[in-house]
Amino acid sequence: MRDWAVARFTFFIGKGGVGKTTVSSAYALHRAATEPRSPILLLSTDPAPSLGDVLEAKLGSSPTRLRSAGRLWARQIDVDRQIKRFLSRERGDILALLSKGTLFTRDELGPLLDTSLPGMAEVAALLAVHELLDSHYEEVVVDTAPMGHAIRLFQMPQHFARFLDLLETAAARDVVLAQHFGGRVQREPALERWSRMVERVEQALSFPGSRLVLVTTPEPFSLKEALRSAPAFQTDGKLQPIAQIVLNRAVKARSTCQRCQTQAAQTAAARQFLQSRFPQAALFIAQDPGCPIIGAVALRAFGAHVFDHRKLPSSVLRSPAKLARVQLQPATWPRLRTPLTLTLGKGGVGKTTVSAALAYHHRRSATSEAVTICSIDPAPSLADVFAATIGAELQPVLRDGQFLAAEFDAVAQFQQWTDGLRARLGDAMTSEEHGVHLDLSLDRKFMLALLDVVPPGVDEIFAVFRILDLVRSGGRVVIDMAPTGHALEVLQTPARLLAWARLLLKTLAAHRTLPIARDAAVEIATLSQNVRELASSLRDHKRSRVVVVTLPEPLPNYETRRLLRALKQLHAPLGALVVNRVLIGKGSRCSRCQWTVEWQAASLATLRRQMGSTEVWIAREWHSPIAGARMLQKFTRELWKLKP
Repeated sequence: MRDWAVARFTFFIGKGGVGKTTVSSAYALHRAATEPRSPILLLSTDPAPSLGDVLEAKLGSSPTRLRSAGRLWARQIDVDRQIKRFLSRERGDILALLSKGTLFTRDELGPLLDTSLPGMAEVAALLAVHELLDSHYEEVVVDTAPMGHAIRLFQMPQHFARFLDLLETAAARDVVLAQHFGGRVQREPALERWSRMVERVEQALSFPGSRLVLVTTPEPFSLKEALRSAPAFQTDGKLQPIAQIVLNRAVKARSTCQRCQTQAAQTAAARQFLQSRFPQAALFIAQDPGCPIIGAVALRAFGAHVFDHRKLPSSVLRSPAKLARVQLQPATWPRLRTPLTLTLGKGGVGKTTVSAALAYHHRRSATSEAVTICSIDPAPSLADVFAATIGAELQPVLRDGQFLAAEFDAVAQFQQWTDGLRARLGDAMTSEEHGVHLDLSLDRKFMLALLDVVPPGVDEIFAVFRILDLVRSGGRVVIDMAPTGHALEVLQTPARLLAWARLLLKTLAAHRTLPIARDAAVEIATLSQNVRELASSLRDHKRSRVVVVTLPEPLPNYETRRLLRALKQLHAPLGALVVNRVLIGKGSRCSRCQWTVEWQAASLATLRRQMGSTEVWIAREWHSPIAGARMLQKFTRELWKLKP
């Protein structure tokens, strides 16, 4: 067996939409070309992956070798399959330990363990990283989820360690009983095995040979999020600082084109910003060719341009398969038609901007109605759009007492909730059995240890609770969702919580003589009722609707197509599709911008065919960031509609 340190991990991190998948794929292909004897794996941990789209390859949960790229394999994690594989090996030991520390039997715990809850994407990624430590790959290139959930992946070892503490507490019942009656018990072998797994993953994440590569763009919102998020990857000094930065979509060439001049100025400012804020990181510049970079040939050439500092070759330029013309007609921003509006889309497409625009326009046009906008993205940017400090509690924005905003901190809310439970536990579980205070010393200790386990996916669960509270408070509510994969987790959470609650109520019925079981049953029944109410609202077109945001580019559109299919399966009421950052208007265009116009027209034509009768709104690209009241006012003055 090889030592864990032999496999080097290179993690590409960044805000959604900055081009992590393109840059990480280009890096992997470039490495495979320059070191053809080195086995390399390109791995996506995003629950809504686009790795197969950018490579133009069909990928699955098992590694697929890319034949034209040396010894390079690619893989997209299948969350359900990864979790099931782990449970098939470890299920018996987990149930045995949990049943020792609780009033439930193994048969009662089994169905609860099988219930799929949020946060499994990060658990699956951690398990995949552990499996790859002993693989034959020399380097594993990881295309991570958008920033907030990438941070959660890096925090997973600590979460898993707390779960092991919980299992250790459960196993302590045998230890205490043995000590009380004069016996001896050794530590459970399973705990030793899992502890070693967590230790090895932590070592892999912090090993000096592994690297963090930050991908960003010259856009101010992207730079601000990079600066805010970078320290989270260096918790307790266990992770390496950011080693390299790729400034993607850079514009350096001089041009008479006003758009290119503005973007070139942004690029120069971004370079200076990154060099001053991340002085120890090597900076690589990735030029924007004006068209998507798709396919192994183009990606390999792009990788040489970025990582070998070569001139951007013409081989990355690619025309759309079919030139298209689309017609637009003027439109106006709509009022919010339902009490609840959810804004979904791939990371980086402008969900926050569109959410803020919808809320802002409704508040200005329906002055008698209060409007609340909240972000449930773990890396929120509402504060950037409103150019104001926004916290976890609702507060007025733009000097309007009826226009409220918040960026939820789900982990803090979970900990506040557990603090309340701790206080209520008190002496409720204290009793005496054969002279040994088992409930006080063990059951209560187990419950307290359980409350210390902050589960991955807590943001999805508490987002569901907060959404329900907001809808009940009245007025119009706009929810700026997390990127696609985790937004779908939120929409699936009510059904999953209902299934979990039904199982737990059934299990508690067997222990209804215990006061603690009766109290828990009342709480869970209330939870079920509340969640059922929200689940009904999310399927009712009179009470809620979904607005999907995308860009006129192939990769976002591929993901949008999959998102629309998933929404249909969930019976979510789709209101409209917003295509953001479209180049509108006549005038001189440079060759780079002309490439962009052609690809946008092709993408819009494809969307028009796919959307049928659904409204397709068009928001044009602006040279300045949409931030503050003045820019929101300008942004909401103009909207276009795609003609059928």
